[in-house]
Amino acid sequence: MSMTDKMLVCRDCGSEFAFTTGEQEFYSSRGLLNEPKRCPECRATRRREQQQKGGGFGSRQSFSATCAECGVETTVPFEPTEGRPVYCRECYNKVRQSEARS
Repeated sequence: MSMTDKMLVCRDCGSEFAFTTGEQEFYSSRGLLNEPKRCPECRATRRREQQQKGGGFGSRQSFSATCAECGVETTVPFEPTEGRPVYCRECYNKVRQSEARS
């Protein structure tokens, strides 16, 4: 199957950009199934913004919590909600295993 350049519309700025055959081959070689949604300029801007605020892939905000099962102080990657139990890693795995058996 022969690939040809595709014209796509950026979801951020609305401008058209080319999704070249070279880029398509690169995406395909990496197993990427979705076409890019942003033009190269908006992708670069978004990447810079993510780096500046410390976000992006591989970094998450952590929240302190007390395990509802054993009482140990732990950190979780979500903000705990009042009235909902939060577990440390060990207790979470125990709870998950017991639910899987049920």
